[in-house]
Amino acid sequence: MKILICDPIAKDAVEKLKNACFTVDDKGGITKEDLLKVIAEYEVMIVRSATKVTKEVVEAGKNLKVVFRGGVGLDNIDQEACKAKGVEVLNTPGASSISVAELAIGYMFALAREIPQATTLMKQSKWEKKRFKGAELYRKTLGLLGLGRIGSEVAKRAAALGMNVLAYDPYVKKTELPNTKMVTWEELLKNSDYISLHLPLTPETKHFLNRDKFAMMKKGVRIVQCSRGGVIEENDLYEAVKSGLVAGAAMDVFEKEPTENWKLFELDQVIGTPHLGATTVEGQFRVGMEMADVLIAKFAAKQPACG
Repeated sequence: MKILICDPIAKDAVEKLKNACFTVDDKGGITKEDLLKVIAEYEVMIVRSATKVTKEVVEAGKNLKVVFRGGVGLDNIDQEACKAKGVEVLNTPGASSISVAELAIGYMFALAREIPQATTLMKQSKWEKKRFKGAELYRKTLGLLGLGRIGSEVAKRAAALGMNVLAYDPYVKKTELPNTKMVTWEELLKNSDYISLHLPLTPETKHFLNRDKFAMMKKGVRIVQCSRGGVIEENDLYEAVKSGLVAGAAMDVFEKEPTENWKLFELDQVIGTPHLGATTVEGQFRVGMEMADVLIAKFAAKQPACG
């Protein structure tokens, strides 16, 4: 069984696969052109968010049996093309949940206290104490758009901070999470001081937050985007921040990655990272090892003996 690793995963996971007698080629960062040249040799391809598994790639994978996405979202994989070719699509939806949830919480603190902006001035040897006046998270209302694995982890941590949590998820009707109430998205938008997105990217959620929905929000709301790029209409967010309707926004994912929408970061109230939600030592380890365990359980019995 030959495995192609297209995006970097934990080295321990790579070694575990090799020790189970798989042939593993680690080509993290492979280009689309090179991928199309070599994919026919492999039965399994491992990707994260960077590699796009297009119809062209799937059709070129003459021996492809499994596309394994390390992480939650599958929007970088043409699932219809995989289904048509009989290629199984797997992912690790829970392995990086805590990493992403902690980034979302960290972003809320950063927005509330303007930590990145103050740090930037300190690095310029500027002591501008009077410029900043922060806010507490305590007793503020957090609106969670999406209450799956990651959203639930955010809710637990927000409740521990004394926040009131409103949640909307079309697939979740009730919850027993502390300080958390299921509401309509309209109620959530109207009453939240912070809104954190944890929705998958689907035709229904594309540009879910747009000009009309920003207009429904409380003035001074802060937005945290750690879900999937495209769930927010970025140009509408820019206008909402510029007008003062949105007091601040934290962006980890973007509609196009690497982003070309740099005008967002011309606004002092916008902070961001280059899609780092799952990028922690612990999260990467869990993702990689879960992938290795699944593949070993699925195919190891069919492998020839090592040596």
